[in-house]
Amino acid sequence: MSDRRDDLLRQAYAYALEHGLADLSLRPLAAAIGSSPRVLLFLFGSKDGLVRELLARARADQLVLLDQARGGGLAEVTEAVWSWLAAPEHRALLTLWLEGYSRSLVAPDGPWTDFARTTVEDWLKVLADAQPASHTKAAETERTLALAVLRGALLDLLATGDVERTTAAVRSIMTGYGQT
Repeated sequence: MSDRRDDLLRQAYAYALEHGLADLSLRPLAAAIGSSPRVLLFLFGSKDGLVRELLARARADQLVLLDQARGGGLAEVTEAVWSWLAAPEHRALLTLWLEGYSRSLVAPDGPWTDFARTTVEDWLKVLADAQPASHTKAAETERTLALAVLRGALLDLLATGDVERTTAAVRSIMTGYGQT
């Protein structure tokens, strides 16, 4: 990848974190990052190509989080993931992630293709790695519940900003389920 392409992708990602992807238009984006729509189309092939690159960048950032959360049992990993999710400095990334996730459900053939499915797989893998090397149905159910709690609490947090209440809910579920 060229330095110019890398730089424009970095700037476009910052722009997407602030403005989202749903109504992304190349003209305002290009103006904001000191480029032109023609250059963006040349470097990324199409608007969809650029959106795919931006979603890949968001997914890469998410995978960094997941790598940092490894270590410990399911409760500890769930707590580490939640602490990261609840941190205010990650709101823009999480809002962008949620946009990509939901769009991949309603526009499965566009640049969003498989975004939701792959993120579910990524997160379940990290949660599975936090469990004893058991492939039982109970272990699968535990990590699926942990993921459901994290995602549900994240949606609530993004909608309300209520960190205290959502954190208490995550901890309560994990304690009530016997994970802590």
